[in-house]
Amino acid sequence: MTISVHPELRPNWHNPIHLLAFGLGSGAAPKAPGTFGTLAAVPLYLLLQPLANLQYLVLVLLLFLLGIWLCGRTSRDLGVHDHGGIVWDEWVGFLLTMWMAPPGWYWLLAGFCLFRLFDILKPWPIGWLDRRVSGGLGIMLDDVLAGIFGLALIQLAAYLLV
Repeated sequence: MTISVHPELRPNWHNPIHLLAFGLGSGAAPKAPGTFGTLAAVPLYLLLQPLANLQYLVLVLLLFLLGIWLCGRTSRDLGVHDHGGIVWDEWVGFLLTMWMAPPGWYWLLAGFCLFRLFDILKPWPIGWLDRRVSGGLGIMLDDVLAGIFGLALIQLAAYLLV
């Protein structure tokens, strides 16, 4: 469950935990912070894209584990579960969607759109888990599932089209 934050509860930009949880500030966008957060993950994806599949996946897993702590800590500091500006989870979910995606801007665009679609609509079991799992794991889990849904469709499209 997402709860709106009191206006005085802002991230401390001098705190590296808040800075990372807010996607290096991309989550501070006044409108659509999740979309801006995902957009800010694109350069990171482009840097990681040349890695071997297993290396990429291990790195994403480490980012997920770190995210449980980062997002949970920032959420507690702000006094609200899953503040909209916390976008580390979007970074990890998007990177998961793009795992093993074929190169090309159209695959990047498709992955971006698919991840955002699943993250926003939260089809079962994404929404179900989002309502039932709290803390840093809860913040991360719905985006990881959205990333897996996006990954499945990207891989299906790549299999059918490439």
